Amino acid sequence: MTFEQWLRQSALPKNEARMLLQYISGITRVQLITQGDAEMPSETAEKLEAAAQRRLNGEPVAYILGEREFYGRTFAVNPNVLIPRPETEHLVEAVLARLPEGGRVWDLGTGSGAVAVTVALERPDAQVRASDISSGALETARENAARLGAAVEFASGSWFDVDRPSEKCSYDVVVSNPPYIEAEDEHLRQGDLRFEPQNALTDFSDGLSCIRALAAGAPEYLKAGGWLLLEHGYDQGEAVRNILSDKGFARVETLRDLAGLERITLGQKPQSFSDGLS
Repeated sequence: MTFEQWLRQSALPKNEARMLLQYISGITRVQLITQGDAEMPSETAEKLEAAAQRRLNGEPVAYILGEREFYGRTFAVNPNVLIPRPETEHLVEAVLARLPEGGRVWDLGTGSGAVAVTVALERPDAQVRASDISSGALETARENAARLGAAVEFASGSWFDVDRPSEKCSYDVVVSNPPYIEAEDEHLRQGDLRFEPQNALTDFSDGLSCIRALAAGAPEYLKAGGWLLLEHGYDQGEAVRNILSDKGFARVETLRDLAGLERITLGQKPQSFSDGLS
């Protein structure tokens, strides 16, 4: 069987079949055009069929390939971490826009490290910390940071309760893409989400409990004038704005993604801060 014949007979969408073929065989797009009639080695064919079956079973292409592009860089991904989404690039841009020269950033629930590593590479003057409760996620994030040459400090724990305590009132930006899908949301049982770590997708509650925890804990670590930035669901903007406002944050607003959906809500710690609920 030739490379071109395998592509034509594959039950996968053509773009996915081509991605798997190029990744497993090492053949380039140009070579596929110019040498597509070459006979495919039997070992390659076997690996391709196994990978194609995994995809037909619903497994995300990113997990099969073990990588996903984010902000122009390739990040290793696996079932321990969420697959980085394009809309999360807006979260990175929002951080970069509010990070002063030599500033400090803490990315909580870092997963693959996509946000923390990207910020560290885009702003080498900054001090970047990343934490996660999952040991598997932290291992992946550390690997990504090392491979891409990013200077990131890592800590393990649940939100602000980590094994390497940090100084209070010392961060210019606290950022997170927390679990925000409601426990009963039907999307958790559909598509790629079936294969991604559930505790990184949902809070097993109303989708806002992690956001409440972050809004409550961030002021203790933010400098006066520092920012809390949170990614959330397209229909949660108003609820998240109310949470941040109730916790005493100022200049609360929601940013929209390229599809025009409310995606990131942020608030600033005032110079004179008092917890709105205390």
